[in-house]
Amino acid sequence: MNSTCELSRASGLLQPMWDSFLLHRHILRSPFLPAILAFCVHLLFSAPFLLLDALARHVSAVRRYRISSSGSESVCLRRWLDCFGRILLRYIGIVLPASAVLQRLRTPCLPPDAPSCAQMLLEVGLCLLIFDTLFFIWHVLMHRVPWLYVWVHRDHHQNRDTFALSAQDASIPELLSLKALAVVTAAAVGCHPLSEIVFYLLNIWLAVEDHCGYDLPWSLHRLLPGFGGAPFHLAHHQKKRGNYAPYFKHWDKLCGTFLTEEAE
Repeated sequence: MNSTCELSRASGLLQPMWDSFLLHRHILRSPFLPAILAFCVHLLFSAPFLLLDALARHVSAVRRYRISSSGSESVCLRRWLDCFGRILLRYIGIVLPASAVLQRLRTPCLPPDAPSCAQMLLEVGLCLLIFDTLFFIWHVLMHRVPWLYVWVHRDHHQNRDTFALSAQDASIPELLSLKALAVVTAAAVGCHPLSEIVFYLLNIWLAVEDHCGYDLPWSLHRLLPGFGGAPFHLAHHQKKRGNYAPYFKHWDKLCGTFLTEEAE
């Protein structure tokens, strides 16, 4: 009896939020929503690091956390603007229409009940583990198969020193392939739509943090050592090999692709 009451209370915590989403179900069903949301959220999550890059030029306390091949030098505004322009053109030209076609094929179901907190945590956790595995395999292939590297992945490696916005500075085939991996992951887990939204948002944040170029004391990889983080991924961009996983370190350690000389 008590366990049933506790379960219903846990389910009810997310119900008001889900009810507010359902009031705008016509927006949730929009085929353009996922791509527009991904683009806008990526800009929003990148904004604090743009501010840090601006401050780092004048404040040594910020500059000390900047990691790059050129020491503590921050990324100039011109590179941010150039990167923004490339991403915007790719989204408008191909990613937005292609994402709309994919959403039309999916026709997501919107159940009346929200997931429980435990269900959401489980589904999001499984999504992270599965996406991490699929991305690791795909990333290794893009580096090991020459034509895949040239035609799909090389554009992403034009940034030897990473910055937050460069997380989506990739070729159109790579952007579409990663979006497909995320959709396949959520479908394989059988996520509730609310869990799927949380997974997508967390996926974007982790990509931004991986590329931010700052080793901050409160970064996720410092709080949870199993995560890779910015030093882990920056070493990949500098060496153009190893550290292939997006979130965690276990696959690189198991497969012998872990770079022990992470970026300092």
